[in-house]
Amino acid sequence: MYKDIANELLSFIQKSPSCFHAVNTMKDMLLEDGYTELRECEAWTLEKGGKYFTTRNGSSLIAFHIGSSLEDYHFQVTSSHSDSPTFKVKEEAVLKGKGGYLQLNTEGYGGMLCATWMDRPLSLAGRVLVKEGNTFTSRLVSFDRDLLLIPNVAIHMNRDVNNGMKYNNQIDMLPLFSAGECNEGDYAQLLADELGCAKEDIFGTDLYLVNRMTPSIWGVKEEFISSPKLDDLQCAFTSLKALLHGTNEQAVNVFACFDNEEVGSGTKQGACSTFLYDVLQRINDNLGYTKEDYYRAVAKSFMVSCDNAHAVHPNHPEKTDDTNCTYMNKGIVVKFSANQKYTTDAVSSAVFAGICEKAEVPVQHFANRSDAAGGSTLGNLSSQKVSMHTVDIGLAQLAMHSSYETAGIKDSEYMIRALTTFYNTNLHITDSETIEVA
Repeated sequence: MYKDIANELLSFIQKSPSCFHAVNTMKDMLLEDGYTELRECEAWTLEKGGKYFTTRNGSSLIAFHIGSSLEDYHFQVTSSHSDSPTFKVKEEAVLKGKGGYLQLNTEGYGGMLCATWMDRPLSLAGRVLVKEGNTFTSRLVSFDRDLLLIPNVAIHMNRDVNNGMKYNNQIDMLPLFSAGECNEGDYAQLLADELGCAKEDIFGTDLYLVNRMTPSIWGVKEEFISSPKLDDLQCAFTSLKALLHGTNEQAVNVFACFDNEEVGSGTKQGACSTFLYDVLQRINDNLGYTKEDYYRAVAKSFMVSCDNAHAVHPNHPEKTDDTNCTYMNKGIVVKFSANQKYTTDAVSSAVFAGICEKAEVPVQHFANRSDAAGGSTLGNLSSQKVSMHTVDIGLAQLAMHSSYETAGIKDSEYMIRALTTFYNTNLHITDSETIEVA
């Protein structure tokens, strides 16, 4: 079972070389399961028992399954994100260098481990806006070819490289496109040929570098999975699978996958946007409930914010807290922060522990060392627009923000089992500190 789910996850990631492709892959899974696509710009007609989804910007998606009775109307939500650190190609993309070299002019997206992007085959994926008559159409593009590479400087020319290297994104991290065989117009022609359009019909691009290394299951006992984008497509995949497996007749089960978490979530499609609020409000109104009903429903709602966590590093165990530290293949990680970078508190932690006990899934606890700053995630950001009880969780992994990350083979199955149980369990919240896990 562990290996089957791991293979399905890695296949999902391979189909999702950009945030736009990830959302498109999720759409296919939802449509296959009988969900109906809604457009934000059109009127919605919803029914109890119905299954629906909508997207924003082609890079964020919210799906929901409405209970058939809703006697205890509320929302049970999981959130994850579709983006990962990478390099974005600038609009004026081609740089001409000495001796006929052509490079692509890129800038960093998010906080990546730069060294992991060097000396390996890279490609391009994202979306292109193509003019078709008087219409601008967004087209997905992903080159299934080794197109680019970011070469290291030889140690003979940088003798101190192994003593520490500070990378300059404008100098060190530009991918090589050609050594003289191509001209400056060949980049645009490459896009046009892939899309089957004229160069002159391309009016905009959101294109990113993609690591071409194939995901793998490895180890003597096949304990590990390694892949690009485990943070956070592992959580997006497992929480979506849970939505498809789960049902709750007295609630609205919601799956939210936001873009731009890696750059602060402050976009129209990020966790700080109105996207979740807008969808929940439209569900409430469309089902004939009042504004007062909406406030009551949100007060009785619960969110599981899903974003991967740091496993203890085998070479550097001192980087993690002595007791609040986590390991691969040891179960779901519940994340805590006294400064509220994570939203978990005693109430939400206890509720989720009860869910995991019911699902027979092991739980671990994570907190940063007290002398080290940690990152934030989705829960505390989405709560700025829709405030509800929230627990921050994830799966333990190594080399977060590397172009090729590593996690445990068992943990995806644990996450699907726990979140399916969450969606199947009616959480009855009567006040801020009393929640019945029925």
